[in-house]
Amino acid sequence: MSEIDKRNRLSEEPFTYQITKKGMVMVYYDGKQIKLIKDREAYRLIAKIKEVEDDKTKVQLLLAKITGNFKRGNEKLGKNKK
Repeated sequence: MSEIDKRNRLSEEPFTYQITKKGMVMVYYDGKQIKLIKDREAYRLIAKIKEVEDDKTKVQLLLAKITGNFKRGNEKLGKNKK
């Protein structure tokens, strides 16, 4: 795991998820929704999460991989943030 998470960011548990009644998975990063996963992909993700739910780092890694490379460092700050 150390080669994948070199900066040890996943130990902070930045990703959370919520499974809806319809079987969709909403993925959040620091409390903000970043991805909505539906249909077959959602069922696969739920199955993978249930396999590794005891290891929080593996769950974080699954969520990080499913979201892709969404955070590159060039995001604009909001109006009220400096």
